[in-house]
Amino acid sequence: MTSSRLARLKDSRALAAVIISGLVFLALLGLRRAGRLEALELLVYDGLINIQPKGKTAGQRVTLIRITDDDIREEGSWPLTDSRLSEGLGLILRHGPRAVGVDIFRDRPVPPGTGALGELFRGNRHVVGVFKFGPDGLPPPPVLEGTDRVGFNDVLVDAAGTVRRALLFLDDGAISRYSLAYRLAVLYLRQEGIAPRGDPLDPEHLRLGPSTIRPLQSDAGGYIGADERGYQFLLDFRDEPRSFPSFSFSDLMGGRVPAGALKDRAVILGVEAHGVKDFFHTPYSRVLPPDQQVSGILLHAHATSQLLRLALGESTPVGTLPEAGENAWILMACLAGGALGLRAHTPWHFAAFLATGLLVILGAALAAFLGGWWIPLAPPCLGWAGSASVAAAWGFSHEHRERAVLMRLFAQHVSPVMAEAIWRQREQFMDGGRPRSLNLVATVLFSDLEGFTPVAEKMDPLLVTEWLNSYLETMAQLVMDHGGVVDDYFGDGIKANFGVPVPRISEEETRRDAVSAMRCALAMARGMRGFNDHWEGRGMPAARLRVGIHTGTVVATTIGSLQRLKYTTVGNPVNIAARLESCEPFPFDAWMPGYPCRVLLSEVTARCAGDDFCVRDIGELSLKGQEKSVRVFFLEGPGA
Repeated sequence: MTSSRLARLKDSRALAAVIISGLVFLALLGLRRAGRLEALELLVYDGLINIQPKGKTAGQRVTLIRITDDDIREEGSWPLTDSRLSEGLGLILRHGPRAVGVDIFRDRPVPPGTGALGELFRGNRHVVGVFKFGPDGLPPPPVLEGTDRVGFNDVLVDAAGTVRRALLFLDDGAISRYSLAYRLAVLYLRQEGIAPRGDPLDPEHLRLGPSTIRPLQSDAGGYIGADERGYQFLLDFRDEPRSFPSFSFSDLMGGRVPAGALKDRAVILGVEAHGVKDFFHTPYSRVLPPDQQVSGILLHAHATSQLLRLALGESTPVGTLPEAGENAWILMACLAGGALGLRAHTPWHFAAFLATGLLVILGAALAAFLGGWWIPLAPPCLGWAGSASVAAAWGFSHEHRERAVLMRLFAQHVSPVMAEAIWRQREQFMDGGRPRSLNLVATVLFSDLEGFTPVAEKMDPLLVTEWLNSYLETMAQLVMDHGGVVDDYFGDGIKANFGVPVPRISEEETRRDAVSAMRCALAMARGMRGFNDHWEGRGMPAARLRVGIHTGTVVATTIGSLQRLKYTTVGNPVNIAARLESCEPFPFDAWMPGYPCRVLLSEVTARCAGDDFCVRDIGELSLKGQEKSVRVFFLEGPGA
């Protein structure tokens, strides 16, 4: 196989891989832009959230005080009165927290105790009240209106009902409002000497400590056209839901909260009762107990803890690639799938390639996520699998056509083992769906029956036909058993080639082909004896076989159309083998009386005999059509 032909073959397969991968990529791009893959990509994000290692610092910074269904029953009414709420807040403040978020609406008084609650709000700079944003929202406690100690508790819920994002700021076109988690984080960080500021490179981006939190875009990660209003960031959920110390309101009021559980913490007081519906689905929902939801105060705890980790350099914000980067990542997966799909020559290869590629993509996405980057996982997996599948199907179809051509040429003329060997090495001699012409060294064998045609003409044609078919089938099988390729039949003659169609690369391989041809000739001689014994009983005359064998450089090629191809060898070595078979240098059984076969070898072939065979030099002969005489040897039998 020449380097230029090999290059053309590789180029054609590479072009096919690129075209297939490109089409799959464009299809994925269209599906992605239409939002058809968003749900799958967000589901994958949830999976990454669940398998990532979890942090261990949440319990040291954020504590929850939960008003449960049991607490409400014990209090006897809902909402809590201002008196009970101020009493509970007082107990929390005695423990020395850095920040307290009261996630209970107090837009209207709930007497008694309204004045005491107002004084408590007004007199404690690290207590934050809540409000609901928007025209249908609820205002903050009146005493905190207009101060920096209120935060909205609105929660962003994706279309499928799962919370994956949180808010830092919102605005109504005139005034910016801050979230409860942001307010608590800022209060907590004051004792760390950390204050929010603008990023040096882009002052519009918020920086906490060493981390710049960039606002989430509508098409970030797996989102397509998401509502990007406000200043949003992705929740990383690196804190276990159960990692936040949690106490009931009854525990607080009964003095059952340990002294150190609230000190120097961000404390969130809120409702976690099924009677007050404030529960949401998160990426954790699929692995949580039956209710599969978390409370609003737990969501605020996650957001607060994440902001604290970012500010203290323990985490980095979840980053996303620009659209061009995501597309390049998906395209790379498609191209790799297409390239490897074409190399899958069996279903087992395809399954191995497919599984390996998916594991590599999953590993890359997981490594990126652990490093703080959410890169697409579902589209590259689909691109890999789709490109690999289409490419493999194209390759299998292409190989099926090539195999059909090869098997049509060789299957009936070589052994099954040889046919498979030819198929495995097809790239060495296939070009454009058909075998290419090759110069190669081969051993050519011609055989013919001596004087059989005149006798056969006087006998029953049906019997002769049966005899001839039986003879040709026997001899052809011997050729195939010895690794040869039956080239042609002509009457009672056979042409066979040893050393085709796969080129030999060493002299030893060429010698083995010549040895195989000589062994085949001796096997044909033995076969003639048994064949004659069988057919003489049916009235057929004994037949005698002439064989000529020569080794030399021939052109192996195909003749005809793809529908009717014939594989053959041409060149002067073929002519020499044919003339050796037909020449008569001495009477047929002059040296081996009664032997039904006479085998003549050229000098080139005889030199390959070595000690494996007994050969007799009969001198130089002038063969028909040859300008120079040829030294000829008689093959007597196997060596001693």
